[in-house]
Amino acid sequence: MSDCLFCKIIAGEIPSAKVYEDDQVYAFRDIHPMAPTHVLVVPRHHIVSMAAVGEADDAQLAACLRACSAVALQEGLVNGFRVVTNCGPDACQSVQHLHFHVLGGKQLSEKMD
Repeated sequence: MSDCLFCKIIAGEIPSAKVYEDDQVYAFRDIHPMAPTHVLVVPRHHIVSMAAVGEADDAQLAACLRACSAVALQEGLVNGFRVVTNCGPDACQSVQHLHFHVLGGKQLSEKMD
């Protein structure tokens, strides 16, 4: 998608702090971190949100989850981490490209609202 922020980051048109990449996934540091470690994991193929995962094949989705785990290991999140995805306006999805937040590096709140 030509106007998608994350597609432009994946294409190298917008700089990012790359953390991980493979043929299906690109991961980079969030510019507004909510935890000491806050990495965004995005599929290279544009998928709008979790509500649209029917457009993706299972390999793409599995690659995202494997990448979340790989990022957590690479970042040394040995005491645990959280993986979050926001879907739609009520969940405050700010970029219309499926992405997973990998958060950790401190004790996270139990509150999930």
